[in-house]
Amino acid sequence: MLSAVEEYMGKLEDSMEDVKESHNTLSECIHDLWEQSKDFVTMCLTSNRDNALNTIIEELEGELALCRAAVEEGVPSAALSYKDVLKPKEFVRIMSA
Repeated sequence: MLSAVEEYMGKLEDSMEDVKESHNTLSECIHDLWEQSKDFVTMCLTSNRDNALNTIIEELEGELALCRAAVEEGVPSAALSYKDVLKPKEFVRIMSA
């Protein structure tokens, strides 16, 4: 009976070694997948940033072309848009005539 228990314990220890090896292999795979996913996310974020910057650059190049054309025609403010700005306090009230 003792030899049967020892044999069973030997098989159990072998199985535990196999499980440990499988666990280590899976841990390495999980780590590799984690690194790949981080790289993929970084690549996607970089791509999105680059696309956004390219869009802004194209818009600015269009505005620059309009400004250059206006300056060449001798009308420097024709292509510029006016924006509302804050007024000093003395001009805040509405004046009636």
